[in-house]
Amino acid sequence: MNNKKNEVNKLKSIRKYYKPIQPTVSVDDNEICYHEIQPKKEIEDFIYCFWQLKTKKSLENDYNYRVVSDGCIDIFFDHKKPIENFVMGFCRKFVQFPIGKEFNYIGIRFLPSAFTHLFGVDAKSISNQSQELNSILPDFSKWITSEIRPEESFENITKILNEKLLGLSQKQSIAYDHRFLDALNLIFKCHGFLDTEKDLTIGLSPRQLRRIFNFYIGTTPKSFSNVVRFQHILNTKPSKQSLKENKLYFDVGFFDQAHFIKSFKTFYGVTPSEAFR
Repeated sequence: MNNKKNEVNKLKSIRKYYKPIQPTVSVDDNEICYHEIQPKKEIEDFIYCFWQLKTKKSLENDYNYRVVSDGCIDIFFDHKKPIENFVMGFCRKFVQFPIGKEFNYIGIRFLPSAFTHLFGVDAKSISNQSQELNSILPDFSKWITSEIRPEESFENITKILNEKLLGLSQKQSIAYDHRFLDALNLIFKCHGFLDTEKDLTIGLSPRQLRRIFNFYIGTTPKSFSNVVRFQHILNTKPSKQSLKENKLYFDVGFFDQAHFIKSFKTFYGVTPSEAFR
């Protein structure tokens, strides 16, 4: 019993050390609204937030939505047509796709490893892609279709999702691997800046560690650490001027500015100076 309590506490620390953000839509945008609502405390170890992305008015052109790498798995659906529901796995680089002139999407952002802990799905099987939820979690897909009403507000829908996910978390007999959680917590505490081959000394060989990370996260420890490091940079919110003066790229393990910019662009889609303009 005490061992399981310790592993639950390790899972809790994910939220303490990691705040995955999606910064590509400005809160000051006059045409598009992006909003997040925090989950109930009982499920905050699994869910980072519920989110909504919608147009305030019809746009002149199709909107290209850019999703930056955040290490998470998301379930999302069309508010007006909940039957259209999907899951997006871990993405090792930014993803951009057109979503039309009018849209209203609602999503659930699962903290790293939480999706697999709750549903038992091999995260690697959905990495770097978006799939129809029905092909991965048919029962949950049918529940969204039957229980989510287009006329309900985002706030009310989050209450419904909270109760559903709380019920799932209480019913599931969740198996925790302390070695994986130890490695995960070390990556977060180091903000992804570590040598995964040498520093993750948790009683697993590099091959075993890669296998277990692929299952729970959807990628290797090294690839995931790179995303954590990228998210740490986003959370520091550097200005364009400080990027030049403070040599941030040295602080996060890059030897020169060129490699820092190349890595950042892989995860964000634009250079740091463009992102923090």
